[in-house]
Amino acid sequence: MTWLSKSITSLGFLFLAHACYSAHEHSALHSTSTATLSSLTSHGPAASAVASLPIDISIETVVAIFTICLALVLGTPELRPIQWRVWAGKIEREGEKGFMNGDGEVEKDYVGNPFKVLESRPGFVDIRKQRKEFAEWVREGGDLATAPKS
Repeated sequence: MTWLSKSITSLGFLFLAHACYSAHEHSALHSTSTATLSSLTSHGPAASAVASLPIDISIETVVAIFTICLALVLGTPELRPIQWRVWAGKIEREGEKGFMNGDGEVEKDYVGNPFKVLESRPGFVDIRKQRKEFAEWVREGGDLATAPKS
């Protein structure tokens, strides 16, 4: 995450904490006022009116959640290609510079050239060539000292 997305996320969490505190205070004040009303009436408990949350607290909550979501989306790293050949091509072209995160550090799963193993392996065995050498060896007498090397 970059410093911008971290700061926007922090601001969103601050708004969300304030909205939660305001909602708690509103419910506490509403329960206190309802208890006072019921004690003042002599005809039993007062009809409980359902008090909804004020619109400013609801708007603050929605804005805080939207701000947090936006900041988290802005802070996500770039998606990697799904195809192996595209990803490996990017590694060969860009090297470590292509895998820097927002803080300027190389990502921990960067392994370098993924084709290094394929480029350093021995070549394929040519069976036809070996069969031809063996047939010539047998025609010449098949001496073990002059056997063809595989």
